[in-house]
Amino acid sequence: MAETQAPTTQKRKHVTIPMLMKKKQAGEKITQLAVYDFANARVADRLGADILCVSDTGGMVLFGHPNTTSVTFEEVMLMAQAVDRGSQYGLRMVDMPYMSFHLSPQQAVDNAAQFVHRANAEVMKCEGNQYHCKNIEAIVRAGIPVQGHIGITPMRMPQLGGFAAQGKTADRAKELIDDALAMVDAGCFSIMCEVCTSELCQYLAETLPVPVISLGAGNKADGVHIIGSDLFHLYEPHVPRHSKIYEDLIPIMERVYTQYFDEVLNEVYPGPEHTVFMKPDELAKFKEMLHWAPKR
Repeated sequence: MAETQAPTTQKRKHVTIPMLMKKKQAGEKITQLAVYDFANARVADRLGADILCVSDTGGMVLFGHPNTTSVTFEEVMLMAQAVDRGSQYGLRMVDMPYMSFHLSPQQAVDNAAQFVHRANAEVMKCEGNQYHCKNIEAIVRAGIPVQGHIGITPMRMPQLGGFAAQGKTADRAKELIDDALAMVDAGCFSIMCEVCTSELCQYLAETLPVPVISLGAGNKADGVHIIGSDLFHLYEPHVPRHSKIYEDLIPIMERVYTQYFDEVLNEVYPGPEHTVFMKPDELAKFKEMLHWAPKR
């Protein structure tokens, strides 16, 4: 009887833009995940994330910023460097922070190049509309790919009137289509739709030549993006409607912290198994040397 061979685990290949295009053409979903730190990047990367997006939302989750507009360039850089150290296979994307590409083509290229040079980033994500395309095009022409981000764009909340779903009317949906087309014309390799109507996102996925990624825009796109911390309810102040909590870690964290505090107060932890002790003869010598009698 022939021996049954154990299945072999095929090593992942590093994700490239042509691989993402092939997925779109084959109807295979693209997974895009917002991550901000080494540990989460390491796990998500080895399990199959196609795109690891260093989102400026990480500044809210990790550093307590009230919104993304107050997250600094250097904070995003720190997160990008951590994700780079924790990843091998996923395409490394950086969400360019507030006003880091908006002022001029030269500013856009200079800042994108910093993320490539200092954090080993491969692609950028730029949120905005058709009026930002001149600067986005400059980044692409400099050799740095860009994913365009339309719909709810957190950097423009006052202009949008708050976190309200976009594309609910035919006229607004047409405006967003124009934004997406302008970004594709500027050279964007992908478009992300944040909290748009499912119909709008589906239309873009069916008509644009590049992958379309949904963030709260239904499941008819070429792929889906989610904030990694939302999967575990690690950002307590707000859980967006489009996010799904797969495992609520907050009660687990509360239980563990409570147990730790209790064990420290009652001298249960650290226990003997966590502690190094002198050998009896060395302890006797030490006590005699210092004339020390332990109080307990």
